[in-house]
Amino acid sequence: MAQSKFMFPLVYPLLHTSSQTMFKIKFLVLLSLFIFFLIFGGLAPHHSEALCIKNKRANLRKGPGTQHEKLWEVFKYMPFKQLGIKDKWKRIQDVDGDIYWVHGPLTTKKYKCAVIKNDKTNLRSGPGTNFSKVSWAPVDKFFSMKVLKIKKNWVHIEDSAGDKAWVFRPLVWIQ
Repeated sequence: MAQSKFMFPLVYPLLHTSSQTMFKIKFLVLLSLFIFFLIFGGLAPHHSEALCIKNKRANLRKGPGTQHEKLWEVFKYMPFKQLGIKDKWKRIQDVDGDIYWVHGPLTTKKYKCAVIKNDKTNLRSGPGTNFSKVSWAPVDKFFSMKVLKIKKNWVHIEDSAGDKAWVFRPLVWIQ
């Protein structure tokens, strides 16, 4: 057993303790883990949720409040990942991974939204390249849309004016 003592110096003493002592050690370890997650759980990133801008326009800010610098103005149906909440403000991430704050009442989770990832993206009258381009295409990066349905690799979308089209799925970021 002397060899085990040197190979496993942290485990060896535990092999020679009473079951009551082991219970206390396990209890203290579990209690410590519980307290750690209770205290630091709020600081760890939570799972992200998809959300969309539901108003005609929304200001994205550097921090949670109107006193923080306005960094970008976005339009209806712009999609984001929600990373956190502080009061009525939501911490969000965009298609490029940039992080902002938006006033929560300007957003919704009731439907999915998409944004164009590249400039000069064609939109079609149907789900495939054999369908004609719509008259208002091509569109540029950050053009935002509501997702109506997804059919294989094609997404049926509606813009804020109510115009509908189809876009190839790899060309959009959907949330």
